[in-house]
Formats: sequence, structure tokens, C-alpha cells
Amino acid sequence: NRFLSGDMIRQVNQVGQAARLSTPCKNKLLNGQAACSTFSEEFTVRAILQRVTAGKVTIAGRVNGAINSGLVILLGVGSADMESDLNLLINKIVNLRIFADAQGKFNLSALDVNAELLVVSQFTLYADCRKGRRPSFTDAARPVVAAPMCDLFVEKLRSLGCKVETGEFGADMLVEIHNDGPVTIWLDTATLK
Repeated sequence: NRFLSGDMIRQVNQVGQAARLSTPCKNKLLNGQAACSTFSEEFTVRAILQRVTAGKVTIAGRVNGAINSGLVILLGVGSADMESDLNLLINKIVNLRIFADAQGKFNLSALDVNAELLVVSQFTLYADCRKGRRPSFTDAARPVVAAPMCDLFVEKLRSLGCKVETGEFGADMLVEIHNDGPVTIWLDTATLK
């Protein structure tokens, strides 16, 4: 994963902010001028959490990342996600009580059980299937925005002391998921705010 400087994070946020604005506002913001104060629409970060006994990502025949008991996180970055959306999602993921206690009840979080995390970028979480037979992915962030946001997501999880493995952004990946339960949870920051 690339190290993100403060300037890079600000640039990612600026590009994301511009994507929410109408065209005249975008031009002002990207040219360093004061932007309009209203957003044209809301965007979100999406994730699918799968509680697993093991997870692995293989790329071109080699293992890129592997975990034991923990969570596989399929992460979708929208076309105008902001760092605050990542913070909201991370807080929910690490504190969500979806691991069993001694009585078998969902009472423990990923932090409580030192769960290992496997993060895989997944732009297809933004598939729009309302028209025709081929999904549209126009709401997914472009790679220039999504890749640094995925890296930032991983760095923030690691800063909390989590063991985090990853796939590779944009690669053709074979993802192995041993779903435990099964437990699969959909998170969208639009519904968490």
C-alpha cells in the first residue's frame, strides 16, 4: 500500500468533493477557487462484511493476502466519498458485535476478538441494474480517487491495531471466503448517518 501524505489525502477529498458538485462548482473547486456551498446529490461508501474462518486473495497464482478467523471486507468507494465516510464505516466495522461470546450470542466486536481483516476493493457494489441487462457502474469512483481511498481505509484500520491483509486494487483476483455462520452484512454509510 502506498503511504498517503496529508497533501494527497486533501487532494483525494477535493476531487471527491468536486464530483458531488454541479459542473460550474466543480470547475471552481478544481481550479482552487471558492466552490459553491451546495451539493447536487449524496454519495456513500459501501461494504459487505463476511465473518470467516479463513479468507485468501490469489492473484496470478500467488497469494497476495490471507487471514484466519475474522472478516473479509468487500469495499466499494463511491464517486464522491469523503474521508468522513471512511471514518464512519471503519467505526461501525470494528465495533459491530457479530462475533459470538461464550454463550454463543453476538456480543463481541472485531476489536474484542482481535479479528484479522482482509480488505478487497469491489467497485461492483455500485452496480446500477435498473435499466437493461448490463449493469452500469457510473456511481463508482474512478481509480484515481478509489485507489487512494482504499489505501487510506486500510491504513486507518491498521492504526487501530488490526491485522489487515489486502487484495490489489484493479487486479483480477480470486477471492476465497470461508463464511462462518454464514454471517454476511451489508453496510452503506447513507443509512449510517
